[in-house]
Amino acid sequence: MKEKVLTNKKNGMLRLLWVLALYIVAICGCMTGEPAAIVPGVLWMSLGWLFLLGLKVLKPQEALVLTLFGKYYGTLKGEGFYAVNPFCASVNPAAKTELNQSGDVKSTVSPLTGQPGTYASMPSNKLSLKLLTLNNNRQKINDRLGTPVEIGMAVTWCIEDTAMAVFNVHNYKEYLSLQCDTALRNIVRIYPYDVAEGVDTTGDGVADEGSLRGSSEVVAERIRQEIQNRVKIAGLRIIEARITYLAYAPEIAAAMLQRQQASAIIDARKMIVDGAVGMVEMALERLNETNMVQLDEERKAAMVSNLLVVLCGNHDAQPVVNSGSLY
Repeated sequence: MKEKVLTNKKNGMLRLLWVLALYIVAICGCMTGEPAAIVPGVLWMSLGWLFLLGLKVLKPQEALVLTLFGKYYGTLKGEGFYAVNPFCASVNPAAKTELNQSGDVKSTVSPLTGQPGTYASMPSNKLSLKLLTLNNNRQKINDRLGTPVEIGMAVTWCIEDTAMAVFNVHNYKEYLSLQCDTALRNIVRIYPYDVAEGVDTTGDGVADEGSLRGSSEVVAERIRQEIQNRVKIAGLRIIEARITYLAYAPEIAAAMLQRQQASAIIDARKMIVDGAVGMVEMALERLNETNMVQLDEERKAAMVSNLLVVLCGNHDAQPVVNSGSLY
């Protein structure tokens, strides 16, 4: 079902004026006492208010989907004072649905106590055409390697086709929330948390370095496209999807922290050893160039061993002074 926008209904003020004018005429007719004026006057005062039911007021970035005796009548869009068929009924199945998103809960003043606080807004059948942000709660999902991770995301979305949003799905807010959960799980299962060897995340059969931690922009874009493909039937448009939280699950966080620390220690040791070997080579070359001392292979090996112990040790070396002969 496609959207049909009613563009020629901005005559609410005109209808309001002529209804009030006819009420004044009816009252004046009843005051004359003439039966020919009293009967239509009484009928109008009894039924004339029905025409006021068709008056609709919309603010900027609001829409109203109308049905007439069960059939889709049209959609009012944009700010204005509208006059439609008084028997039209507005439809919005998601009016009372509150998600963890902007626009559902407002900070207002309590009408009973007069104190400021957070109170649920009154449900309205009007559809908001503004950009809304759905804050998807943290979920525990297994990544490509089966490691449980916790991930949360924020999705910015808006209504693109009001008729599709109201009639194609039962509740477009609940539908969006469910599809966000499903898309998030499908994409997260493709990537490992961190870079892993032999893992293909793009589907081209070649291992790559994609990961949830290192390729967050790529992952977020794939999640957005996945959600968009799923909610297109509901007339929704996904503007952006961003990962807001990413961490290992609590039950393995400590073990993964030790693993990361071990990897960091290994990388640091490799750097220290590479530097120490270079310094030993430089020392031997300088000794050979200056002919300061002649060392045989056994003494060179001993000096190399001592230098590596000094340079690669965790603690400061304790030197031992040899007062005797080298040989």
